[in-house]
Amino acid sequence: MLFTKAVFVGIDPTAGAKPMQLVALDRELRLVAMERDDLESLLAIIASLESAVVAVDAPQSPNRGLMRRPEIRRRFNLRPGGKTWSGWRVCEYELRRRNIRLYNTPEEVERAKPWVRMGFRLFGRLGKLGFTAYRQGEDPKPRLMLEARAHAGYATLLERRPFLKHSFEGRMQRQLVLYLEGVDLPNPMQALEELTRHHLLTGHLPLEELHTPEELDALMVAYTAYLVATRPERVCQVGEAEEGLITLPVAKLKDFYA
Repeated sequence: MLFTKAVFVGIDPTAGAKPMQLVALDRELRLVAMERDDLESLLAIIASLESAVVAVDAPQSPNRGLMRRPEIRRRFNLRPGGKTWSGWRVCEYELRRRNIRLYNTPEEVERAKPWVRMGFRLFGRLGKLGFTAYRQGEDPKPRLMLEARAHAGYATLLERRPFLKHSFEGRMQRQLVLYLEGVDLPNPMQALEELTRHHLLTGHLPLEELHTPEELDALMVAYTAYLVATRPERVCQVGEAEEGLITLPVAKLKDFYA
């Protein structure tokens, strides 16, 4: 698979399961690739890209213990000598305190969940391929990588926490968000319009054009990568660069997401 123009890639490690999910969008937000494969196969695709922004829905590095530093704790009105939230990266705490729920990343790699360790591997391999970590405000580079969490992306665009991603309403909601943002996907409301009593009674729902939870997570982080390259004023970052920044598809965060 050869791309000659800039593309915006999203990868979902799918909870550590094999294969992983990759999607790629072009500058018109058209879907140009959707692959479900193992790490080496997906990296081979990415290696062929001359210009790309790659977003991964997983932590980029372990917890560095920054939430134990007195100066950082004071910033968040936490007791300087305390240990609360010390098991979280700063970027994760920034979202969690706003009620955007996500897992915390441990300091020891061996204690991390399989999908988290896969995220570490992905970022490490992307770095070896010449990708540079995205820092808002820095000069753009032809190959960028960033951490973008799909659940947080949907929450910030919805301005509330989304439905559970594996539920029917969660999938509908996520695809509708992307559709309204301009991503070239089928309007999920059409699936509702086609539902009949017969469909419900027979258990056959016309959901062929509704994407899977893994595809929708990869699409959200790919969309965030697109914004980084084309509309950087539409994104923000939380966290500390030395530990890991999370990039979000909104210019400003709310204080709380219900």
